Amino acid sequence: MYPTAGQRSSLARAFGCARVVFNDALRVREDARTAGLPFVASGELSKRLTAAKKTAERAWLGEVSSVVLQQSLRDLDTAGRNFFDGLKGKRPRMGAPRLKSRKDNRQSIRLTANAGWKITTGGKLRLPKVGDVAVKWSRVLPSALSTVTVVKDAGGRYFASFVVESDPAADLARMPDTGEQVGIDLGLTHFAILSDGTKIDSPKFLRRAEKKLKRAQQSLSRKAKGSVNRDKARIKVARAHGQVADARREFHHQLSTKIIRENQAVAVEDLAVKALARTRMAKSVHDAGWSAFVTMLEYKAARYGRTFLRIGRFEPTSQVCSQCGVKDGPKPLNVRQWTCGACGAVLDRDINAAVNVAKAAGLAVSACGARVRPGPVPAQRDETGTHPQARQTTADQTGISVL
Repeated sequence: MYPTAGQRSSLARAFGCARVVFNDALRVREDARTAGLPFVASGELSKRLTAAKKTAERAWLGEVSSVVLQQSLRDLDTAGRNFFDGLKGKRPRMGAPRLKSRKDNRQSIRLTANAGWKITTGGKLRLPKVGDVAVKWSRVLPSALSTVTVVKDAGGRYFASFVVESDPAADLARMPDTGEQVGIDLGLTHFAILSDGTKIDSPKFLRRAEKKLKRAQQSLSRKAKGSVNRDKARIKVARAHGQVADARREFHHQLSTKIIRENQAVAVEDLAVKALARTRMAKSVHDAGWSAFVTMLEYKAARYGRTFLRIGRFEPTSQVCSQCGVKDGPKPLNVRQWTCGACGAVLDRDINAAVNVAKAAGLAVSACGARVRPGPVPAQRDETGTHPQARQTTADQTGISVL
């Protein structure tokens, strides 16, 4: 999005009002918890918000769309629900809701369909109490829109993210079934090594941008704190980092989509990324972004009817010969090729590990990609089934976010 100066001011006002409503509601609940009072429900918070807009201290909340403020309360409910679900083991653990700051790297507001926003015939995005904002569209929207989220990142860039209805049948038809299966070994020199012998080099986006980032950071360090020039330099640093993150994300998307399109079953190793990020290889590990890539593989496999498998991180994939299955023991990292003492096969360390990943997941592949024995094959889509209640829940929750 490319808002004008006046529109940026209106969006900043909306970001600020949403942040204040979120913080006020969080304080009300924290005060009630500290005093031993019952949990303050969303309906009560909404009534207090309506009353606050009539006071002199919070009258300026009426300058933005009321939907923005109500969605901020919904965000607080979601944050609290996720926190308690994490404590119950229903999802990965996350921290309790905390106060938002105007200095946060990401500011956002959300508008539902009843807010009156729409896309004009000229291709602009009309937002209530903001105006018609110029947009550079990244893709054609596939269906009717239900929600739009306006985001401002640390570099001062604005984005619009839409939620639309998706058709599961169309998703499955977009990628027809294939009989191929693959195991993936992730690394640093080569980002991914496939069990068919393919090696994908690591782009090393952060390493390649280090010189530019260094100059931008040095320029920032020379600016006086609190000055306008320092704020300009900070935005330059944020945009430089944003370009690196965008390039890495695009690489992950393209590679994960290619792998999912070409294979019916995908197996990867469950790496201890947090532990590796505390070693001397920390910068390279963060630069690779393994966790984000594996997450993309997982949700794309679920969306397009593929099978996604993880194997334990303690599987000795680099110690076992993929040809005869004999375990030779650990080998130092500088050993990239070795000869099996039992069968005499000359093995590439990375390809051998990828093949072992596939075998550990129950996939029947060899170093050349050929099937070596009958193995478990994912069922055809017309043979798979889901409990009716689970199917209905999935259908109710379908939707994609389009940047």
